[in-house]
This record gives sequence, structure tokens and C-alpha cells, in this order.
Amino acid sequence: MNPNIEKVIIRPEGSLQILSYQEAEQLSDMSAGGLNDLLKQCALAVLNTGSNEDSGLALLEAYPDFDIQVTVKGRGVQLVINHPPKHAFVDGEMIVGLKEHLYAVLRDLVYARNEILESGQFKLNDSFGITNAIFHIARNAQLLQPNTLPNVIVCWGGHAISVEEYDYSKHQGYELGLRNLDICTGCGPGAMKGPMKGAVLGHGKQRYADGRYIGITEPGIIAAEAPNAIVNELCIFPDIEKRLEAFVRIGHGIVVFPGGAGTMEEILYLLSILLHPKNANIPFPLVLSGPTSSQAYFESIAGFVRNTLGEAAVDRLNIIINEPRKVAREMKQAMEAIRQDRKESSDAYYFNWRLHIELDQQQPFIPSHENMANLNLHKNQPPHELASQLRKAFSGIVAGNVKADGIREIEFHGPFEINGDPDIMQEMDSLLQSFVEQKRMKIDASTYNPCYKIIR
Repeated sequence: MNPNIEKVIIRPEGSLQILSYQEAEQLSDMSAGGLNDLLKQCALAVLNTGSNEDSGLALLEAYPDFDIQVTVKGRGVQLVINHPPKHAFVDGEMIVGLKEHLYAVLRDLVYARNEILESGQFKLNDSFGITNAIFHIARNAQLLQPNTLPNVIVCWGGHAISVEEYDYSKHQGYELGLRNLDICTGCGPGAMKGPMKGAVLGHGKQRYADGRYIGITEPGIIAAEAPNAIVNELCIFPDIEKRLEAFVRIGHGIVVFPGGAGTMEEILYLLSILLHPKNANIPFPLVLSGPTSSQAYFESIAGFVRNTLGEAAVDRLNIIINEPRKVAREMKQAMEAIRQDRKESSDAYYFNWRLHIELDQQQPFIPSHENMANLNLHKNQPPHELASQLRKAFSGIVAGNVKADGIREIEFHGPFEINGDPDIMQEMDSLLQSFVEQKRMKIDASTYNPCYKIIR
């Protein structure tokens, strides 16, 4: 095959064959309000699956001639892709899994824009309205499967992890797969890929033919965490907050592996929900696990949580070191408790409607320098509210590390300044410094320059 692919034309299958002319125009619209820029960013990330790049801006700069246009012909829709990454093809044919992911990009960008964000049918300034929108996006992507018992385990963790930690995440996925548990991750590399890879083997040994490998992402982070090739159900939510909520609404339990700022953001997000008094009696298993070499990492996480949010928050962290079989058994047992709870409360097995999430946690946080500086990082508030504010701080650091818009913000205005209670700032500084020293901030951590500055 010619190593330099200048142009390829593919035709989506299924429902996307009947994309309207208006939708095609939206996807090809390069103006400020058009969808082509988002389509280009997401499509390039999908086609670049398997690379070691984790910077959205660097990825766009590496393929300056990449372009994608959507047209409607008599026989349906066709995608015209110029200068795609050559490793997305085998003997001149695009890899089937990458095609599926590319179709998911088209489906979700169009649906979110037309049916959710601009239709006027959803109250996006209302907590229930946002949850309802998330339900519709997930249903449109066919993530919600009725008549199935609770068995979706969300796996969180970093993309910049050690080989030993990655191997452990595969072993954990294998043990979960042996128990016919399905896997849902942020769909990227590292700890998001390992559990899926292990589960494939576990499912295969059990002849579990309907294994689900669900990937949940959003446009701002997809370039940094391109969907790994194992994902067979991909859904792109409009922003990070809807992505996070989708995890806890669709998943039935969460296993957290080692990671960096993004993983800490996820832990704090979940704690902000679990610590809310209205959620006190809703079962939601959470386990933090990794190999013996990760014990110090988890101890630092527990220490940070204890010194900022208190003992009640630490009690929600079930840390299990180097025992993947024990983790899998506990998750399997927890599924029965969740089934009973959903049955008694008449809640759906496939979507957790009962979890209470505050509107402030659902509305998109824009990590500008002003917003980062104005976060309320003080202890004079309930722990679940402080957890939510801390989550936003880590979300901004993730944006400055890997998202194209965040990287540009740092380039133009310098590091984010984060200030608050001196004790909390000391804890944040120590935790983030440990992430830097352990090379957890980025894949290419040798050249890491902090995108933040802790003000004491």
C-alpha cells in the first residue's frame, strides 16, 4: 500500500445512510458555529488510535493536511477523508473497528447538536433536564439494554501508567471477564484499555459471546484519549460533566486504577455524589486497586482525601492491593445487592435515575484562568460541595495538560493560578508533585511543564 494516503472515500452503514442534507452540511460547516472543527478533531483521534500522543493540539499539528467532509449522494452518505493516518488502514482498507468509531462520531455530534443542545426540548439549566438529556444520548447510542441484570463495571485510571500497572489492569479485567461482567472505561489507552483487553480473554474462556466494551468520552478529551480498538460501544457526550454523569448512571460499580490528574478528577466527582446525604442509602461499590508497587500511590490519594474531605470520605474508598480476584468477587457480589435495590425501588437496571447530582456538578465548568482562580477551595462548606470544587480544579489541570483549548490558554496566559485554604493548597501541591515525580501527568512526562501554580 502507498504509505501516503491522500484521499479515501467511505460510506457509513445502518441509520447513518439516511443522514439528511442539512446534517451533512452541519458536519462540513467550517464556520465558528459549524461542526466540522469538532468532527475533524474527533475523527483524527479515532483514526490515530494506537499512537503514543496525548496532546490534542500536537495531534492536529502533526496532521496539518487532514480534512474530512460529509456529502449526501443518491445512494446515501459518503465521507471524503484527505490525508488520514496510514496506520488506520490494512492493505488499503480502513480497519473495521475504526470505521465503527468514526460512524459513532458522526452519530453523536449530530444528535447532541440537533436533538439535545439546540432543540429546546431539554431543560439544560435544570438538574433533571440534564440527566434526561444524558439518558437520550445514551439511548440513541444503544448503550441502554433493557432486560439485562446489573453487570457493567466502570474502570477508571490513567493513560500514563507503568507497564506493571497496565499488566495489573489487564489481570483485573480478566478476573471480571471470567465472572461475565462487562467493562466500561474512558475508552483510551493505559488503564482504560487494559481491563478491556483482559476481559476479552475472560469472556472468551467463559464463551460469553455478548461481551460489552463500552467507551465513554467527549470532544475535548478524545484527541488525548483516542478510543482503543477493543471498544465496541462508543458514545461521545457533549462535555466532561455529561460524560462523568453517564459513567455513574450507566455503570453499576467502579474500579479505579492508578492515574494522574484525570483519575483524581474522577475520584472527587464520585465522592461529591456518594457523600451527598440524599445518596447515603444507594449502593454503589467503589474499589481502588493496583499492584503492590502502587500502594504508596493509593496511600497518597487516601491521605489527600482524609486531610481535605474527612474520614467519612476515606471510608468510601475500598483500597485493595494486588488482589484482582478479590476485587472481581466483591464486584460480582455487589451486583446482586444492586439488583435487589433497583427492584425494590422500581429503578431501571440499565440507568441509575435515583442518584442525586447537584446542578452545579452537571453544568460545564470552563477552565479559564478566571474560573480556576475563583474556585471555592475552603473547608467552610459540606464535604460533598468541597469535593465538587476540588474536582473542577483537577479538571482544569487536565485541560491544561492535554486538551487543545486548554493548552492554548496556558500558552497565551501562563499557568492557572489555584488558591484557597492553606492546608488544602499544601495537600494539592504535595499530591500533584507526587504525580509529576511518578510521571503520571502525560505520556511524554520527561518534558512536562506544570500548567498550574499553587498559591499559598
